[in-house]
This record gives sequence, C-alpha cells and structure tokens, in this order.
Amino acid sequence: MTSSAPDQSSAKPRPKIGFVSLGCPKNLVDSEVMMGMLHHAGGELTPQAEDAEILVVNTCSFIDSAKQESVNTILEMVQHKKANGGRAQRLIVAGCLVERYRDEIQKNIPEVDAVVGTGELEAILAAAGLSPTGHANNSPFQILTQAQIDRAPSAVNQHSRPEESSPQLQIEQGHLASRPEGDLREQQGRFSRAAWDGATAALPEYLYSDTTPRILTTPRASAYIKIAEGCDHPCGFCIIPQLRGKFRSRRMSSIITEADALIAQGVREITLIGQDTTCYGEDLGIKDGLAQLLEALAVLPGLRWLRFLYAYPNKVTTRLLETIARHDNIAKYLDVPLQHASPSVLKRMKRGGTPEVFLKLIEKARSIVPGIVLRTSFIVGFPGETEEDYNQLEAFITTARIDWLGVFTYSDEEGAAAFELASELKVPKRTIEARRRKLMKLQQKISAKSKSQWIGREIDLLVEGPSEETDLLWEGRTPLHAPEIDGKVFINDFGPHEALVPGTFYRAEITESHDYDVVARILD
Repeated sequence: MTSSAPDQSSAKPRPKIGFVSLGCPKNLVDSEVMMGMLHHAGGELTPQAEDAEILVVNTCSFIDSAKQESVNTILEMVQHKKANGGRAQRLIVAGCLVERYRDEIQKNIPEVDAVVGTGELEAILAAAGLSPTGHANNSPFQILTQAQIDRAPSAVNQHSRPEESSPQLQIEQGHLASRPEGDLREQQGRFSRAAWDGATAALPEYLYSDTTPRILTTPRASAYIKIAEGCDHPCGFCIIPQLRGKFRSRRMSSIITEADALIAQGVREITLIGQDTTCYGEDLGIKDGLAQLLEALAVLPGLRWLRFLYAYPNKVTTRLLETIARHDNIAKYLDVPLQHASPSVLKRMKRGGTPEVFLKLIEKARSIVPGIVLRTSFIVGFPGETEEDYNQLEAFITTARIDWLGVFTYSDEEGAAAFELASELKVPKRTIEARRRKLMKLQQKISAKSKSQWIGREIDLLVEGPSEETDLLWEGRTPLHAPEIDGKVFINDFGPHEALVPGTFYRAEITESHDYDVVARILD
C-alpha cells in the first residue's frame, strides 16, 4: 500500500539515523526491517556515523568474539555521542546481545539510551522517538502492529496455497503454532533464560511479513529473505534458541509476495535464510515445506538464482534434492553444517549422526544433483574431544572432499548445555587452535585440487565490482558461491566489453585457479 507524503511546509525535520549491523545475514534482515520502519516513520538514514543524530547498533552474541565485536562497536558509537562536534544525541542497541545482557548493557554503558531485543523490532520506533503513524516520502509500505501482521492475510493473496488454510495453521489465542519438538524441548528447559539477568520471561515471537517495511542494504541484484525464525534443536554448544525463541515459519504466500516485490525492484538473486531452513513449514503442517517453497519461487519470472542457507543433516530429503536438480535457477549448492564427525562428540553435542551417515548423505546429494557444491562447518575442541575424535574428523574431511569448509574453535558460552560440562573435559585453547590450523591446511589442499578442475569451465557470473584487493581486478560470484562466505572469482579480462556493470550477469570462462579462488575472463 502506498502512503501519502507529508506536507513539506509543516513537516518536522527528519532525524538522521545511522545503522551498524553485525553478525549473520539473519541479523542483517532484522536491520533492514528496522531501517524500513524508521524510514517510514520519518527518519532519514545516513551511512556516515558522524552525521547521525540517532545511532543504532544491531548486535551479535553467538560466540565470544562476536560479543566482543559488538561491545567494541557500541563503545565506538559512544565516542560519536561524546564528541564535541558530533551530532549524535541518541544511541540504541538492538539484537542478540540485548536478549543476553539487557540490563547489563545500560548499566555498564550508560550512554546507551535504549535497547531493542530480537523479538521486539517494532520497539525501534519508540526507542528512536518516532511515531509509527509518521510517513516518509514515497514509502511503498504500510506499518502494521505485530498483532495485525500475525492475524492479517497477506497483502497479495494470489499465491495462497490449499495447505495454508489447514486448521493446523490457525492462530489460537494470538499465538503461532509450533513444532512438537519445540514444545517438548521447552518443557525440558531448552529455552530457559532464568539465569540471564534482565532477560524477559517471554521468548521472542516476532516474524516480519511482506507488509513490513524493509530497506535493502545488499547490492541491488541480490537480497536475503528470512523464511523462518528461531530454532528448536538441542545442540549443546548453542544459545540461539534462547536468543531467538522457538522455530516458527512465515506463511508461504507472504514469502512469495515478498519475492515478487524484490524481483520487481530489480533483484535477480534471492537467498533464503533461517537457522534451519529445512524445518520450514513443519509448524504449519506442511510436509517437505522447503521443497514446496523452492518449487513456488523457482517459477517466478525474472529470478536468475535461488539458494537456501542452512540445512540440518537429517532434514535433507530426496524430494528437496530432486527439487534442486529440477530447476536451472536453483543453485546446485548445499550448506549443511555437520559440526563434527566423531560419534561420541556428536552425541555430547546433542547432534547425533555418524561419519557413515554423513558420507551417505553427501553421496546421495552428488548422485541426485550432479555437480552440486557442498559447504559445511566443524567445531574443534568441544569438551571431551580426544585425539582419536579429532583424527576421525580429519579422516572424514579427507574422504568427503567438501568444496567449502569452515572450522570454528569451540566457544564456552554461558547458558549453553556444554558450559556445564565438567571442567576436566574442557580442551586447552592451545590444542584447539592447533587442531583448527591443521584442518584448515588439509582443506587448503583439498580446495586447491578441486578449484584446479574448474579451469576451462564456462559458467554464469554475477559481477559485483572492482576488487577490494587491487584496482587491476574485478570480482564476481558464480551460483556456486554464496554471498560473502565462499571464495572469490577475480576477473582480469573483460572480453568484448570496454567496461562491466556491477549487478549484471555475464557468461565467463575460468582461466586460473588458486587455493580457494579462481580467475575468469568474460565471454559475453
């Protein structure tokens, strides 16, 4: 819906708002939603912190390094507020750090004027001193309260599906449906935040909609769509369920409507995100919901590339893989964090699985989707990890030949189940780091061999712009590269073009390879 612009003669000056978004793409979408709300309510966004009257830091609190980055950024913004010539009058902290340390933030950093948790994004308006009834110039959106968003039908219903009218989908007494696993784990205390000083008793329940204002911060041709929020899994190293709440899916019609709108704005690459996208639709009573959603999105005119992040190993179904294989515009790409390959470590992690099960999954994916690229991540140094456990992980990586692989050092997070494990099980930090370095050296060799096989291939390339490393090269991505997390494609030959246009797709040939990156020349 289009809102009318205010009378310029009587309009109040629009406060300038600066935003810093930290952490994962899911957090970035939250930032884009808050930016959309603020813009719609009369704020003017600025990329320059020194020009902002209101500063917002959307924080991450997943592991220690992320928490430290968040705190450092908040303190950096405090300096803008303190500066004699600075314009900043108000500092707002949002996101995961707020869910974990709501009271501590304002107690220890008194310059923080307001905090906004992951489940209260609409509170950004009050925190910034803006009214939700305000209107920014030329805004194509309408502000709805969360109650309206949860209860109202989608603004565009032409994509509604029969399964969405099932009684299982009806909202009872204002609450969204949930997965039986989530209800059970809630009873078992999985989501408890009782020990967190200042944490609200109620878990976050927020879900944005296609009617929610949002301002994209990604390059024009690409966008993320968050299809679900929260997580029900019991992983012992993770506090995301406490930070984000129980798993909950958006309505399929809402997602498709949002994708339609993004494509109309010029977006050609959509990446679906959620803590576990492979659980999508289970709380709505939809079987193989992610496969159904991909089928519905893949046929939208104008969509060049479609992918999803992240998959849970035992949720990757045959139908999902067949759907990936069936559509040319669905990236032949599967990001499935395995976390470890030792059965004993996986059991202590509360993940389950074995190397044999994981290898069968990889074999199945490569069989059904020829040429599929696999990404995974592992954690080394989980409490109780022995040398034998580590050796099993190393052997698995050697056998599996994963295309993109990240190795993280275990972070002892208060509130996670692993934090309570006996101290004698904790692995020394020096050992953890040595294991990480050794695995990355192993992966470097695997990746170099894999990338050498790319030479001579012709592939579609999305040009992103000049390289940050040197003005002599440009950079781009293939459908086998997820935004920001995988290797790079360097362009050293524009082919028949005098210049390239960022955000445009070209046909290219891979001419060189390195450990993680490749070099390409443009064909047409």
